[in-house]
Amino acid sequence: MRTPSISRSPRARGAALAAVLTALTVCAGDAVARSYPFGPHTRSVNDLGNQFVPFHARLWDLLHGRADGGLLLNWQSGFGSSFLPDFGTYLSSPFALIVGVFPRDRIDLAVYAVTLVKTGTAAAAMTWLLTALRRGRGREWLAAVLGASYALCGWSVVEAAYNPMWLDGLIAFPLLCLAGEWARTGRRPVLGTLLVTLAWVSNFYTAYMATLGAALVLVVRLLLEDGTSRERVRGLARGVRTVLIGIGLASPVLIPVFLGTRHAYPGWNRAFAPAAWPDVAARLLPATYSFFSPALFLGTGALLLACALAFHRAVPRAERFAWAGLVAAVALSLQWGPTHLLWHAFATPNGSPYRQTFVLSGLVVIAAWTSVATAWPERRALLGGGAVLALIAAGAASSALITGWTYPLFAGGLVAVTGALLLARHGRFAVLAALLLVGAQAGQAAATTAYADRQRLNRLDDYAPWGERQTLQAAAVAGAEGWPRYRTDPGLEQSTANDPLLVGGQGGAYYSSHTPAVLTRTFLALGAGWTSNGRALHSLDNPVTDAVFSVGARVRVPRDPHQGWNRPDDRPVTVSRQDVPPLVTVRPSADSVAPMGRSPFRNQEKLLGASVYTVPATALRAAHGGDATDEGAYDYRVRPGTYTLSASCPVGSEVYLWAPDLFGRARWGAAGEPADFRGELPGRRAGMRMLGTGGGRLAVSLSVARAGTVPHEAVGCLDRRRLAAAVAGLTHTGATRVSVTGSGVRAELPPHTKGLAVLAAPRIAGWSCDGRPAGSYLGLVAVPVSGDRTQVDCTFRPPGLRAGTLAGAGALAALLATVLAPRALTRARERRAARPPAQP
Repeated sequence: MRTPSISRSPRARGAALAAVLTALTVCAGDAVARSYPFGPHTRSVNDLGNQFVPFHARLWDLLHGRADGGLLLNWQSGFGSSFLPDFGTYLSSPFALIVGVFPRDRIDLAVYAVTLVKTGTAAAAMTWLLTALRRGRGREWLAAVLGASYALCGWSVVEAAYNPMWLDGLIAFPLLCLAGEWARTGRRPVLGTLLVTLAWVSNFYTAYMATLGAALVLVVRLLLEDGTSRERVRGLARGVRTVLIGIGLASPVLIPVFLGTRHAYPGWNRAFAPAAWPDVAARLLPATYSFFSPALFLGTGALLLACALAFHRAVPRAERFAWAGLVAAVALSLQWGPTHLLWHAFATPNGSPYRQTFVLSGLVVIAAWTSVATAWPERRALLGGGAVLALIAAGAASSALITGWTYPLFAGGLVAVTGALLLARHGRFAVLAALLLVGAQAGQAAATTAYADRQRLNRLDDYAPWGERQTLQAAAVAGAEGWPRYRTDPGLEQSTANDPLLVGGQGGAYYSSHTPAVLTRTFLALGAGWTSNGRALHSLDNPVTDAVFSVGARVRVPRDPHQGWNRPDDRPVTVSRQDVPPLVTVRPSADSVAPMGRSPFRNQEKLLGASVYTVPATALRAAHGGDATDEGAYDYRVRPGTYTLSASCPVGSEVYLWAPDLFGRARWGAAGEPADFRGELPGRRAGMRMLGTGGGRLAVSLSVARAGTVPHEAVGCLDRRRLAAAVAGLTHTGATRVSVTGSGVRAELPPHTKGLAVLAAPRIAGWSCDGRPAGSYLGLVAVPVSGDRTQVDCTFRPPGLRAGTLAGAGALAALLATVLAPRALTRARERRAARPPAQP
């Protein structure tokens, strides 16, 4: 009898072959495009550079004990943010731990390695699944090619390549299908449940889609099996049980993530618009790119075999039409509004509206394997499949997505694959057939990867990998570090929207899907800038807000050319310091403070507790001499051109301009340093900027590039002496000692302190102080003190952590019951059977 290890060796070799082929193909495509790390072009586009690389840098810091905060609380971003939802969204995949073995200044290479490993693992998982569904003895090598085809699908190399956490969904789909297969046959209940847990912990978003796809596969398998209706129902019930318990075990991560989205500032709202069918057909072909159509490329081999299935008479009719029908139904569901919402958890995403495409790719690969696992397709099947492919290619001809490389790559691949399948029917040509199939798959996928690399750079924002700029910035932050006595902000001239995570410090900048609404609204009230419709908050470069948030050191670096600044900037890296109050200060009762208003200058004064600004009346005139027209009661309307903004400030003032909707440049005086503004509400908001020091009559020149507005109260004149006096007062009455942990803060106050102790951190959900929910002081954490104690102890627990822990414990009990209950019943039956019959 063959041992299990020997019988599994061809499957294991096939899975390993698929992983290696996939990784090498991705590297080849990136090398052709001269993309990092094989060339000078950065691969950090869009959220990869702006979010995911910085978050992986924080994971590196956590693994090496260098992070400010812990798994629950992140002190580095947004002046204190909840970290568990971010962890569960971006970093909870076990593959993310790979970054810990790389040097920190090679974080971009570490994330690239994570991407390669995930993609290769997806290929191996699909190869294993295919041979589990149908062994295909002697054709395991073809299962490896199809597994690689799945992992190299257009969705993977075009979309998920710069969203590495989505690749966990690419892995999850075959693993969940495998768990469904075990549930159908009543095997491995524990391992199947743990696979579900792994998938949902790694990335809940794509795991949801993968679960829907795996459920469809299980239903088809149940319908095709030879069994009674009762057996099918029991198999389906086992599958449902496996999913529910598996998701329950993931609840300690899932529930905080879910509640994190509920507390987040709302992002973009988009309506779903289905792609044109010629564009959909074009995306099945190599070397195409589009953001708003499904990336369906798989390689000609998988497509031809899947199309040939309906014509393959060696495959039972029920299987042919079941799998072909499932593929067609899922393909149509991508284009219909109600099913689009179902696939995306009932919310059209901000960005690509076809994020479930990998599920369809997996179903096509399963159909392709079904077509060849029983017997090689005969000529009739290949002719039928080729005709279907030809119709698809013809239907794509009118699409603008077709490139000069698309049809040559498609035709060459079709010829190579057809020849390989015909040769494979003769055993002596098996090696040549394998080379043709592998070559066609690798060549088309590498070309598609390279084309996508170049198109992303042309169409999306890009960010430089770690280099000299980041090294100097990180060194400056480390040299100025004084946490928790004061914060060090890495600066407004950012490399990414998450510079505090990338280069260190405890700044205000923060970009996440979980950016809290209370933080965004507080920053809005204080005059901060943002992008991404309020979810990417910029640093508050202002001495008043620095005093409020205890920012005692601020790093200033030259502008990053990757941020689109065309004007050269050769300023050196510097650190500016100022005296600031401690992290915990004492204020009067919140009842005596008016709520935030429209003017950020007055709002800053309210948080500071002192009047430090003069806000003069302004007049705005166009270059031709006419007054600017009003836009409502509070703003001027401006159009592209030159304007002069007039106002008066006391002598010796620092002059600040607040123009959140201005896209252009402002300059005060001929020798003044121009200040750039990039406002375009609501998506982009320009932050308040300093124009210079002086006073008297001001004439600020505005060069407007796009239509927008400028507030009537756009100018604020800061009195530094008043600010210094306010800081001295807050320092005198503030905490004498502050200590922070990964889940809270403790402050020692002067004896007999009364009033409201205010922590310079946003009052996000989860804060409690002295055993009670924390209060709020204009958006900051606050707790009343009555003079009878000198210590304030505030802790942070992400919302949903307790409920998730309880749900996880219940799921664990259910899993144990699943394992132990059948055994107990079996033993009880055995005891009853062994008991001697009662004597009459």
